[in-house]
Amino acid sequence: MSKLRVAVGMMAGALLLAAPAFGQYEQKGQGQAVITILPKQDGAPASVSTQGLKLQVGGKEADITSFKPLGPQAGLEMVVLIDGGARNGLGSQMEEIAHFIQRLPPNAKVGIAYMQNGRSVFASPLSTDRALVLKGLHLPGGVPGLNASPYFCISDLAKSWPSNDRTARREVIAITDGVDNYERRFDPDDPYLQAAITDSVRAGLIIYTIYWRDQGRANNTLYQNNAGQNLMLQVTQSTGGRSYWEGIGNPVSFQPYLEDLNRRLLNQYELSFVTNLSGKPQVTNMRLKLKVPGSSVDIPGQVFVYRQGAAQE
Repeated sequence: MSKLRVAVGMMAGALLLAAPAFGQYEQKGQGQAVITILPKQDGAPASVSTQGLKLQVGGKEADITSFKPLGPQAGLEMVVLIDGGARNGLGSQMEEIAHFIQRLPPNAKVGIAYMQNGRSVFASPLSTDRALVLKGLHLPGGVPGLNASPYFCISDLAKSWPSNDRTARREVIAITDGVDNYERRFDPDDPYLQAAITDSVRAGLIIYTIYWRDQGRANNTLYQNNAGQNLMLQVTQSTGGRSYWEGIGNPVSFQPYLEDLNRRLLNQYELSFVTNLSGKPQVTNMRLKLKVPGSSVDIPGQVFVYRQGAAQE
């Protein structure tokens, strides 16, 4: 009889120890992601049926709760983030940047910030007042290495986004060559890069990059610039954005890139889902099966999952 009591006690203890784990496994999480479906030039907006969508979050199937288009009236917050060490030839692109900002939907909030000493320093506030915003658009200092690391600056922007509105899209245009002065070789596991990705995904940022060479000596080499742009490519692919660059020469004009970006902003969709959440809110991988013939599709590779019913953190 005593042996039976001991066995029962051990089983009860094991169940008590396992209870938190079971509770965590059964906990539901939710998340959102912005998908860009760009039709052919001058083509009609894509028609997407949720019946053909299959979503995996963290390697497991997730349930899609909504998939809706985000038109011109949808909330939009845009930050133009300029490398503080960028070559002064960037002045030739200022008019095109200003034109892009002026063409954004009237309800879109825009801000201009510069990468300086590992931080994103705002020169104009996030505002719908275009004249006020454009007062902050100027040539960067052009001091070699002034950004410290573009990945530090992106993390800082993600952590200190100048708005608490989580219903608006948060989009960033980062103008930089992507060279990290703290880790100049190509390393996909670079902790600064990975932190920038995690912080951006958690904050809901969609990052686009436009290549422009920095003043630094290391930024003159083919290897360093290729490394920088391939690292930046990981940032844009993880967040659902796009990298604009062709070789290591500065582009003649930003206009084709900005025109493409403007079309993308008008062809975005919000995907919402529920899935199992083990433990705390987390950034995890996302895969979406989506086929839209004749269209270019950008899907973020990572997504932030938080507790169902809770406010997005």
